[in-house]
Amino acid sequence: MRVLTEISNFTLQHGCFLLVIILLIAVSNELSAQEPPPRPIEVTVDHNLGFGAFSQGAAGGSITITSAGNRSASGDVVLLNLGYIFSAASYKLIANPGTVVSILNGSDIPLSGSLGGSMILHIGDSDPVSPFVIITTPPDFTIMNVGGTLTVGNPGSNPAGNYIGTFDITFNQE
Repeated sequence: MRVLTEISNFTLQHGCFLLVIILLIAVSNELSAQEPPPRPIEVTVDHNLGFGAFSQGAAGGSITITSAGNRSASGDVVLLNLGYIFSAASYKLIANPGTVVSILNGSDIPLSGSLGGSMILHIGDSDPVSPFVIITTPPDFTIMNVGGTLTVGNPGSNPAGNYIGTFDITFNQE
């Protein structure tokens, strides 16, 4: 109560001075700047998704590359270490700190073989897991990795050779 009494006594004695302070506060609130508009996400491919060298038996199987870049096989597929690179897809993302990013993987796609045949690629999970928050400040970037699974048929339907294709990933800024 005492504080309220002192303030009311002050306003009665110095009403003009208080009015000027109130006007200055109102003016300073109007002069405050607006937050900059969101920066669109910039995405650059750092590494392509690669499954390396492998051999398949009569039953076929699959090869998985995790978002961490680890490779494993199932079924009748044997992983070979012949110097061919295997890796998760890697992207550099630049956006304002605090930007929430989610990704949407495209549908499964066929990879065409250089000597015929095709294999099916399924895009896997990301690291960081979607959705995630950008914590870096431009020009620094955030690395996002994406894995995938390749379905391999028998040697008749998937002859030796290079298999290539393109997949879609949509980056949503929230």
